[in-house]
Amino acid sequence: MKASLGHSLIGPLAATMLAALVVALTTDRFVDPGNLRNLALQVSIVALVGIGSTLVIITGGIDLSPGSAIALLTMVFAVLVKFVGIDLWLGVAATLLLGVILGALNGILTAYLRIPAFITTLAGLSAFRGLAFMFNNGSPVFDVSPLLERLFYGSVLGLPLPFLYVLAFFAAAHWLMRWTRLGRSIYAVGGNPRAAHLSGINVKRTQLLAFTVAGFMAAIGAVLMAARLNSGSPNYGAGLELQAIAAAVIGGASLAGGRGNVLATLLGALTITIVQNGLNLNAVPTSLQNVIIGLIILLAVGIDMWRREIGGMLHLFTGHNRTAAQPSNPREERTHP
Repeated sequence: MKASLGHSLIGPLAATMLAALVVALTTDRFVDPGNLRNLALQVSIVALVGIGSTLVIITGGIDLSPGSAIALLTMVFAVLVKFVGIDLWLGVAATLLLGVILGALNGILTAYLRIPAFITTLAGLSAFRGLAFMFNNGSPVFDVSPLLERLFYGSVLGLPLPFLYVLAFFAAAHWLMRWTRLGRSIYAVGGNPRAAHLSGINVKRTQLLAFTVAGFMAAIGAVLMAARLNSGSPNYGAGLELQAIAAAVIGGASLAGGRGNVLATLLGALTITIVQNGLNLNAVPTSLQNVIIGLIILLAVGIDMWRREIGGMLHLFTGHNRTAAQPSNPREERTHP
């Protein structure tokens, strides 16, 4: 039981179940099949972007740029497909490539030019959205392609495509982090960069690759958002970077680096989405929703920062109970055959 309770997925799973229970008790519409389907569609983008955010956080960095990158990428994608007239799949490929370039740019500035990741990605948060407003005079591009919505609302064997995307990418991310040299290097760099360097790990390249993966996942999120709304807009993705970071932290990723689980990030993303869904179903004003989500992020980061103190208190409490449960006379422990 102790080993089971100590598993990295138990805490995030408990948070998800608690959020679902609270929302279900406040509104009957939460368990409606149509709402549950919408919930599954809504969580996909946050969860996929959260993969990249988790990898960067595990290396000891932070990525504040995915939301703005998504705005820029949806505009580039929409302009290429609708106005330039390139093939839809070629537009998808170009968008993914641009996402990789944006992520690599963050990685180069952080790893090789030694600019703190917070500053690098904060600049990206501003610059990428500013670039997005330079396309189409800052106006959204609607009705990009009649085939685009199928990428999001289509299904295979009755399963929604976003569910399959999430399943495939999280399986790949779990394999990457658990079974590959890159995954082990990411954990090592986040845990102790100097020790990782002395053990032969290329720290800078590892950081670069983590940011590059984050840029690729932001591009995946951009394609899905464009497909969901059949449009591109410089206003898309606002606040998404904070949701992705919150999903990673709720999933147990440490902002100090070296610890995290991409599967737990999926539970964190689901928790955030369930809370937002519940707030919408209960007609909570948008302004108050932002406050509540901000408090959740603050609480998640606080728990991460106080993890050691909380663990020490629990250890002290369980140790005290264990001592109290032991017999005072050692002879009492003996049992007769």
